[in-house]
Amino acid sequence: MQFSGPVTMQTLPPHIRPEMVHPFPFYDGRITKENPFTTLIPELHRGPEAFYTLDGYHGLGPIWVFRRFKDMETIYGDTEHFSNKDFSPFAELNGGNWNLVPAESDLPEHRFHRGMMNPLFTPKRMAALEEHVRGIARESIGRFRDRGECEYMSDMAFEFPIAVFLELVGWPKSEMKQYLTWERQLIHPTSIEDMRQGTNEVIEFLREMIAERRKNLGDDLISYGITTEMDGRRYTEDELLGFCFNLFIGGLESVSTNVGWEAYHLATHPDHQAYLRANLDRVPEAVEELLRAYSAVTTTRRCIKPVVVNGVQLMPGDQVALITPLGSNDPERFPDPATIKLDRNPRHVTFGSGIHRCVGAPLARRELIIAIQELLKALPEFRIKPGAEIQSTISGVFQIQSLPLVWQT
Repeated sequence: MQFSGPVTMQTLPPHIRPEMVHPFPFYDGRITKENPFTTLIPELHRGPEAFYTLDGYHGLGPIWVFRRFKDMETIYGDTEHFSNKDFSPFAELNGGNWNLVPAESDLPEHRFHRGMMNPLFTPKRMAALEEHVRGIARESIGRFRDRGECEYMSDMAFEFPIAVFLELVGWPKSEMKQYLTWERQLIHPTSIEDMRQGTNEVIEFLREMIAERRKNLGDDLISYGITTEMDGRRYTEDELLGFCFNLFIGGLESVSTNVGWEAYHLATHPDHQAYLRANLDRVPEAVEELLRAYSAVTTTRRCIKPVVVNGVQLMPGDQVALITPLGSNDPERFPDPATIKLDRNPRHVTFGSGIHRCVGAPLARRELIIAIQELLKALPEFRIKPGAEIQSTISGVFQIQSLPLVWQT
């Protein structure tokens, strides 16, 4: 294992001592052949509880890293000292005045944005989607069920949640390859220019889709964003654009990532696969543990008032990385975190915490449960294809690149 570096010790702010600076292993575009949950994450947990890195913010600048679950929960819940504004680089790269709604909003406007989105993910609405989502999963699995093998990421993990998302927003499935290209540019870019190009193309596409929906309103999420109001007001044009961009990012990335990791786990743990195959009703419980163990996303916060967290002084302007793979695998919070206990029933930070807890978590959970259940019902015991080399990104999202599976037909 080789961390990036060396770290340059130029112009450290006065409140940061040189011994607080450490290398950072998670960079945009970085690929590893290791399982980061059994190598990189445990290694970081053997280091300091908090450290400062000079190039960890999208490879562009300095950022604090807190590895403890308790510190992440503190920061997630502290809306007085930390801001969500502009935690992503997309609007700046695009040169726009929009941001991700509701993810990049602070109180009090966050109440409005969250209130606008909450009705989309109520238990009743999610239950109504159950059979529809199962149908999409069965259709996806049916295309490779009789082959005896598949490349699970491209055949299922990427396309299944995107197909669900596309139906919810009423976008054409014929452009699936283009959506996947944009997803790579936005979440796993090879350079800042690659991310900028993807951002600009997605914004242009979204503007076209919003304009089309204004002329032809329907029963879809964009039409919902156009027509819904709260306390007598609707989204502004910039807010509507941020709402749609946030849906795009969430719908094309987070579920795909976890669908891949849960299949990887079952393929490498035949005892767990056999147990869940015989106990499909325990899949929801197992999904919570898999979400914890394979928590994959990093978000950031910006300090806006001086504050001390776990003995570390933070000052306005400091960026903080909330690396959920670290928090959800904190050995002081979860005994023996590398051992997956399907009945652990953990309270993790995979979907964040506090007022910014992922609004789409109920839909994500339902998709993950359905993906496992339908896969186990359709296929006999499956495993990773012998000789296959599993690689994953380890930047803002830990995502498997390719997962060849085989089974007897």
